[in-house]
Order: sequence, then C-alpha cells, then structure tokens
Amino acid sequence: MNEDAFWQLIDDCRPTEPDPDAELLAATVTERLAHSPLPLVIGFAEQLSWALYRLDRKEYGHDLSDDAFLYTRAAVVAAGRTVFVSVLQDPAAFTPYATDLIWAERLLYTPDRAYERITGEEWDRDTRYSYESCSNTEGWAD
Repeated sequence: MNEDAFWQLIDDCRPTEPDPDAELLAATVTERLAHSPLPLVIGFAEQLSWALYRLDRKEYGHDLSDDAFLYTRAAVVAAGRTVFVSVLQDPAAFTPYATDLIWAERLLYTPDRAYERITGEEWDRDTRYSYESCSNTEGWAD
C-alpha cells in the first residue's frame, strides 16, 4: 500500500458523524482490511507507522506523556491527510489535539485486528518505523 492509498482508505472510512476517539473509523478500517489481501494489511501498518513516526517530534510532544503523545498523534492521522500535512507544516496545528486530549488509540490496533481475522493468529508486528513515542531520534535531537 502506498501513501496515497493509505490516506484514501482513511478518508473513505471516516464516518460523517462525530467520532472523537476514532472508534468508528478504526472499526471500519479494520473491517475493510480484514477483507483485503494480507499484503494490504501489512502495507497499512507500514504507512500508519511511517505517519506516526513523522509526527514524533519534540515540538509536538514535549509536554505530553508517551502514551498521550502517541494517541494524540494517532488522532491527527485519523483526521486525514489535510490535517496531517498542516500539522507537519505548522506545529501550532497540533496544539488543539494535545490540549483537548483528542485521542485515537484504537486506530493503532487496526492492522493487528485485521491480520488476526485473516490468519487466525496474533501478529507480532515489526514495521520499518516504530510508532512509539520518542523513537524518532532525529525528531527529538537538540
């Protein structure tokens, strides 16, 4: 899955009604991925990790706990490509997500749940980029 396909899937699955914690989005993405070929699920996990890694920077998360920072970055991804790009271009665009504690933790588990539905096995996921907070050493360098 390339970056464009990743963002298209996020946009296609975003509900029209309010979904503050991305629960509906996560359920819809999981369902869609569970009916897809396994390489698509793996590609989604790679793209999700890459997006979260790119947001893993000191200017965004310096005042948040590691978990709060991870879930808030997931909320930015859940908001779609336009919001994601605006946050990358202007760290101030991240502030409402951090101050209002807008979280999308469930989005993190979508590829794992889809993988398990397809294979019947738990996935020991290992993506190229870690999405864990503070793993982007370049983004946290002084």
